[in-house]
Amino acid sequence: MVSRDEVRPLGPDDMREFLALANHDPVVNVFAAYRARTTRLDPRWLGGKVWGRFEDDRLVAGLHVGANLVPVQLRPEDVEAFVEPALGGRRTVSTIVGPAVAVEPLWEAVADRWGRVRETRAQQPHLELLGAPACAPDPGVRRTTMADLEAVYPACVAMYTEEVGISPESGGGGALYRARVTQLISRGWQFARFDEAGRVLFKAEVACSSPYAAQIQGVYVAPDRRGEGLATRGMAAVGELVRAEIAPVASLYVNEFNHAARRAYEKAGFVETARFTTVLF
Repeated sequence: MVSRDEVRPLGPDDMREFLALANHDPVVNVFAAYRARTTRLDPRWLGGKVWGRFEDDRLVAGLHVGANLVPVQLRPEDVEAFVEPALGGRRTVSTIVGPAVAVEPLWEAVADRWGRVRETRAQQPHLELLGAPACAPDPGVRRTTMADLEAVYPACVAMYTEEVGISPESGGGGALYRARVTQLISRGWQFARFDEAGRVLFKAEVACSSPYAAQIQGVYVAPDRRGEGLATRGMAAVGELVRAEIAPVASLYVNEFNHAARRAYEKAGFVETARFTTVLF
């Protein structure tokens, strides 16, 4: 029996209430909703826990604690309640990511015990494509297939290394990362444009999806072809394909300092709806 005010791990019996909480902002909360739907909130599949805060027997805030620490409808007044039960031990997460209004007080509350961060990326624009693209999509962008794996995998490694600052293959992680790329291709969640020689000029993937939204990640343009509009037309194509075949809204978040990418997404028709902050360990 749940007490009137409580913080506790959620489980399969809490699915309906947790999804209702996420649906207060279903595009921003697409990652948490996706994880809930694919794991049924079972810790065996989560690789961690999803915690919930209840007030008067009603779920008012959530916290995904796995490889990523992701707040769900977290208010500043909820932070302290989560710190000891959910975050009191040693750090197990590699990132904290989500709306800046939730991530920043959350990080402040655990910073003293979790130590030095590798990088903080504050105030990242969160963007959505709600309708048709604002420019003509690149007709050369298509879903990749397993036959494309050897061509797209080096582009995925290059993108990750450029974006995160370390190679996904470091520390023996190559097999795991290759499996992740293979999984995205098999789901039909990777899109790319190739030149005549079969080299990747542009690519992007869907990271997660729900009945309401799909979040795009891993946007990459070959370095020697940047500045030609490949990202603008490519993202218009990806946004159109995602909205037609995966989810009604295409979303992503981008570093505030990445002005070239922000211009490309704006020209493609993506509009800012929120601000994220990411803390990288």
